[in-house]
Amino acid sequence: MDEKRIAVIGTGSWGTTLAVLLAQKKLPVTLWARTAEQAARLQAERENRDFVPGLKFPAALFATAALDRALDHCALALIVVPAQTFRENVRRVREFIPRDAIVLSCSKGLEINTTRRMSEVIEEELPAHAEKIAVLSGPNLQREIADGQPAASVIAARNLDAARFVQETLMTPRFRLYTHDDLIGVELGGALKNIIAIAAGAVDGFGLGDNAKATVLTRGLAEMTRLAVAQGANPLTMAGLAGMGDLIATCASPHSRNHQVGMRLARGESTETIRASMKMVAEGVPTAKAALQMAHHLGIEMPITDQVYEVAYENKNPRQAVMDLMTRAARSELD
Repeated sequence: MDEKRIAVIGTGSWGTTLAVLLAQKKLPVTLWARTAEQAARLQAERENRDFVPGLKFPAALFATAALDRALDHCALALIVVPAQTFRENVRRVREFIPRDAIVLSCSKGLEINTTRRMSEVIEEELPAHAEKIAVLSGPNLQREIADGQPAASVIAARNLDAARFVQETLMTPRFRLYTHDDLIGVELGGALKNIIAIAAGAVDGFGLGDNAKATVLTRGLAEMTRLAVAQGANPLTMAGLAGMGDLIATCASPHSRNHQVGMRLARGESTETIRASMKMVAEGVPTAKAALQMAHHLGIEMPITDQVYEVAYENKNPRQAVMDLMTRAARSELD
């Protein structure tokens, strides 16, 4: 890395964990906080007590609220913010990011109304970096990675030199990374599985059993794949870490925010109450809205996503949503 540094934009649980992971490799990392007060607190406490208590900051990690300082001479900038504020944050960095820096999206979602993937947002806002855009996606449950448990993920980019640079920079013996050239499939896998995780959480919340859970995962993967392929993705991507791998982890883990949303919806809580009580964003809720916009435009059927949307946005009874899925017209599995 020579004297060039790494910047992490976003002080949530995932951004903080990635910043610490990189600094543990003794790479110079700057973590950007939105306010001077927050930056000073992170510097003084040497941990993020709001989101990742107990994960100590290595000496190579510095927190600042000054974007020019955060991005000065950075070779790699990680954008780790919610999908619906992603464009706003990319616009913030536009003035300060070095022209030769690689920009890595670590966010899983779709922008409502535009239905843009995060790499598309970066390309629109930072056109000079079009060949230096990469995305990180896969079974990345933050708490396990922060605890040092083994995990693997995918770095996707059109420019495989950029993907390999990120792979070499970020990989550790406990965080294994693979490169991929299917930006569309890797991003859609990471975004769409959050919707299916809400449905899987509802299955667990109702106590409907493992057969029902397996049905949601496999039929969910089928509709994820239909939409991704219609957008130009390689269908095999959905069988990998960014598709099936991420889907299994998110649908099975109590650490998954989207799974928690589904469980709480099954217990009768409203979407508004659930979202207001969560520190971090459950991306599956807004992504369900954006994914349906995309699916309707392309003429793609997504029955599980339809039901998640109706429960989350139209106050449909979750039990009725289960019944409507189970009583759909009979068809071939390969339709």
